[in-house]
Amino acid sequence: MKRIAISVVAALAAVLTGTAVATAATGDTRVSVGSPSTPFSQNKQNEPALAVDANHPSILAAGANDEIDMEACNAGTDNTCPFTPGVGVSGVYFSFDSGATWTQPTYTGLTARDCRGVVGATDPGCTAHTGPIGTLPWYAENGLVSDGDPALAFGPRPGPGGFSWANGSRLYYANLTANVGATRSEQAFKGFEAIAVSRTDNVRAAAESDKAAWMPPVVISRQSSTTFSDKEQIWADNVSSSPYFGTTYVCWASFRGQEKGNAAPAPLQVAVSHDGGDTWTQHQISAAANNSQRNPTDGCTIRTDSHGNAYVFGVGTVPSAGNQAFELMSVSTNGGANWSRPRPVAGPVTQPGTLDPVQGRPVIDGVAGARSDLAPAPSVDIANGAPTGAGATNRIVMTYVSGTLETPHVYFTESTDRGSSWRPPRAIESGGDRGLFAAPAISPNGTDVYVVYNAFTTPYRPTTSTPRALVGVVRHADSSTNPTAPTGAFSELHRGAPGDPRGSSANALLSEFLGDYVYAVATRTYGAGVWNDARNAADCPAIDAWRQALQNGLTPPAPAPEQDCPATFGNSDIYGGSYADPTP
Repeated sequence: MKRIAISVVAALAAVLTGTAVATAATGDTRVSVGSPSTPFSQNKQNEPALAVDANHPSILAAGANDEIDMEACNAGTDNTCPFTPGVGVSGVYFSFDSGATWTQPTYTGLTARDCRGVVGATDPGCTAHTGPIGTLPWYAENGLVSDGDPALAFGPRPGPGGFSWANGSRLYYANLTANVGATRSEQAFKGFEAIAVSRTDNVRAAAESDKAAWMPPVVISRQSSTTFSDKEQIWADNVSSSPYFGTTYVCWASFRGQEKGNAAPAPLQVAVSHDGGDTWTQHQISAAANNSQRNPTDGCTIRTDSHGNAYVFGVGTVPSAGNQAFELMSVSTNGGANWSRPRPVAGPVTQPGTLDPVQGRPVIDGVAGARSDLAPAPSVDIANGAPTGAGATNRIVMTYVSGTLETPHVYFTESTDRGSSWRPPRAIESGGDRGLFAAPAISPNGTDVYVVYNAFTTPYRPTTSTPRALVGVVRHADSSTNPTAPTGAFSELHRGAPGDPRGSSANALLSEFLGDYVYAVATRTYGAGVWNDARNAADCPAIDAWRQALQNGLTPPAPAPEQDCPATFGNSDIYGGSYADPTP
């Protein structure tokens, strides 16, 4: 278990000047504090998620894809950096001071973090074994692997009389999961990837590395032999005035047809639990088609308002609008038993990235860049008055990235009538920023909006030889309890240190890798965000040259990262910050 604090410079300045400085506004801090700086891929983290306990708003929990327990590249063939079979990647982190400091616990499970290999030697490879892990516990013991794509939410703990904040709080952590067993007879579920939910009612014990504080994971997705469940998000109704208080929702895309070399069709699914996550009922929200007429809804997010209405959003094409992509919304007014047909609420939206021929994925920063598949996906929050519903305005705020390759904008839109109408989207990024991923948060009483985003500050690079810059940015705007008034102008609260994303990497080494999203939360007094960060990642000229050769149609052997690159190549981190309301 490791712990790190934010800079003391601001606090020292307060002492010297006699002024008070809020701890939550001093800059940023590393969230993935257990991560070593080397070797790759143990130093690789991305795709952060964040949750705040509405009943105890100084408590935050975060998750990320965290490869802290993987084998080093030198463990086998020195120029390959594989995912060690059986080793999980769903990292978890806790803060009890509103995000000023973070803790990453250590549990036991299948690990390969001590499998380092010998430089230049023909190593026998690495087999995962029981040992220390920095990821979710109890997966290997249940025949599962925690496979990342983290999503977290706090809700009330159930008790004999039902859900009540008096029972305490429950943290839910949804993630992808795979089978440990390699044969069909050993599988815990059918298919390639499923959705599992971990839970704890004692986050302090969990943060202190108490494995027993976590319940065993529950697989919630219905699976067939060809199912790849992906890109899930989770939410718990956290407003005691709601008739569905405590109900938990998970949305995801259910990709099918994997054994035929494709992932179509892919209907959007929502699973609902009314008993604290013990049992789940699954509903298909969108059509399953994935063809020239319709792309299914993907990149979902889910929230509830103070009346218990549940809203699911995703991005998908609309045939009646010329197959253009829009942000789509589906609503349940009865605790998830029934859902409206998804309808467009914002757009059209465009994928700003250009197709990378080696990856077959869109990229924004340059060739061999970080994929931007879900840049146009919606991220949403609602001012629902949590934890009691007091002061709820139920204003819905949404962000996404859309535009051209030259100008990928961070867009903001909102609704004050339960999603019936939406204000025209407006670009809110700081000048010179080219958006990648964005996420909003609105205070429970609807007075403040915070937006976190990752952006590139350099233009698209047609070769890998020129430096690039990635930043994390937090912006703020005052909102209003008046439903006819729009949220005000955004100003910048924080800009993280830039880093060169070429220093990040997919395990296959052929491209950068920054995951698919960032995250934000808000309380009545502060907002917090987490983002992908490359400030500590070293660019590797040998990797750059190899990636460029692949772009040029050549097939040279890959470099060996531990021999041919700086020690901190691949060292992508999760950074975050918390920021006091600047206009209380």
